[in-house]
Amino acid sequence: MKLGNNRFALSFFLLLFYNLSSLAEDKVSTSPLINLNELKPSFEEVEDLNNDVTSNEGIKDKKKILSKNNLSSAKFIGLDKITAKTSEIVINLGEIKKFGPLEIKVLKCGKINSENKNNSVAYLQVKDMSENQNEKVFIFNGWTFASDPTIAPFDHAIYDLQLVNCNNV
Repeated sequence: MKLGNNRFALSFFLLLFYNLSSLAEDKVSTSPLINLNELKPSFEEVEDLNNDVTSNEGIKDKKKILSKNNLSSAKFIGLDKITAKTSEIVINLGEIKKFGPLEIKVLKCGKINSENKNNSVAYLQVKDMSENQNEKVFIFNGWTFASDPTIAPFDHAIYDLQLVNCNNV
């Protein structure tokens, strides 16, 4: 191609590009504003059961429950990563509790002093009882720590468990 043809082709494409950009709308579309007061929370709301702060009935009931339950137990927070819902799970030693398709069994639970802090530790076994998993294999079998759950992490695609503390130890 000759130099004149290249200039003609270049000017033709520049003119075409300019015309296409001028056909675009200059108007910016916006979405309607949302009233934040009308939005419902995405988390579960805890219903108030008319508990008065001044009444001691609730405190007495809790003391009765604690006195009946002298077994050592471990308290966990279970997280469903899909729905982002958390559940408090209390498991007595040697007992099996279900959390979704998981079976959780706590074999030992205790408190240790590390770096001048009380730390709860628990030895637990977790099985995934869903259809596609082998029921004879533990997906987690080991110690977990309340102060640092990343030391021996429980790793599951959907569920997460974190030790909170050990009771009556």
